Amino acid sequence: MKTIIELKDIEFSYANQEIIKRGNYTMAPGEFTFLVGKSGSGKSTLLQMIYFNLLPVKGEITVGGISSKSIKHKEIIQVRRKLGIIFQDFKLIRDRNVFENLAFILEVTGHNPKGIKKKVLEVLNEVGLVHKWKSKPEELSGGEIQRVGIARAIINNPMLILADEPTGNLDPENSIEILELLKRINAKGTAVIFATHNYEMIKRGDGKIIRLHNGNIETIERTKA
Repeated sequence: MKTIIELKDIEFSYANQEIIKRGNYTMAPGEFTFLVGKSGSGKSTLLQMIYFNLLPVKGEITVGGISSKSIKHKEIIQVRRKLGIIFQDFKLIRDRNVFENLAFILEVTGHNPKGIKKKVLEVLNEVGLVHKWKSKPEELSGGEIQRVGIARAIINNPMLILADEPTGNLDPENSIEILELLKRINAKGTAVIFATHNYEMIKRGDGKIIRLHNGNIETIERTKA
């Protein structure tokens, strides 16, 4: 597959307000892309269109070879199983411990029950939290909770991670740790879109940069030091 995402002249409006107009973008497998823009510029809206929670008013989005113009409900499920989504506000199940939060994802996607414990411990090891597998969310720090969110996003070996302001609620030290973790995951072949308005994160990365500005999707060239 030469591309995993292709946006062709997409437009999106909400309550008669134009949010995205004439957006075009192509992403190849394994890329790391920063999605930037001011708060309210449409970053979350664009990510929701990529996992087909929203559909463009005009134009076409193709993800993993499936087009927004002809997508069926079963294909939405199919696409989402190829994606890992990381939220700013974590969205963990509060009354379940770390292990149970991750095992639940495998259970609902039909994973072999015999392999669930092994897989959960593997991803917890990858994010450095095996020792916290019995902890409830309220027993974790913000950085640890977000690493659980990353473990949840990678547990089904996605082709692409969509990270929506994943460091927005974290202090600078934890923010850097989360970015470095996503860079390591990307180095193993998983594509990443990292939405942020924190330009310190962008300076520490070397991926492509696209910006939402006045409804347009713009490619930003990195300046050489």
